Amino acid sequence: MKIRNSSDWRDSLPFEIPVAAAEAVPGEPTRCVGCGPDSEPWPREALWVVKHRHPNNPAGFVRYYCADHKPAAKIAPPVSQPERARRAPASPRKLAAPTIPERPAVMCPDCFVQVPATGICGMCGTQVA
Repeated sequence: MKIRNSSDWRDSLPFEIPVAAAEAVPGEPTRCVGCGPDSEPWPREALWVVKHRHPNNPAGFVRYYCADHKPAAKIAPPVSQPERARRAPASPRKLAAPTIPERPAVMCPDCFVQVPATGICGMCGTQVA
């Protein structure tokens, strides 16, 4: 199944970093994912929204959290440049094979077509030296 994405407010959220829900998307009160479905809805000003990575959907998914359940921001560690391997000294270059000159094209004097290596014209059968 190919996942098709449309553009909306979730595209502007960074992955794994809590953002105030009132700033990200104002609206009606909603429930915290950590408090469960039986809890009372929280006002948007008291909630945090976090965009998580999803294994199948590159756009990810969004969850609302109260201050008690808000996850810590996951900041990727800086990537250090790997040390470049030292190159071994280059081996001496091999001499190129001598080029073989191309055989000049031989033309049939009667048909004006190129004659193959056999020397016999394929059109009229004339022997060309």
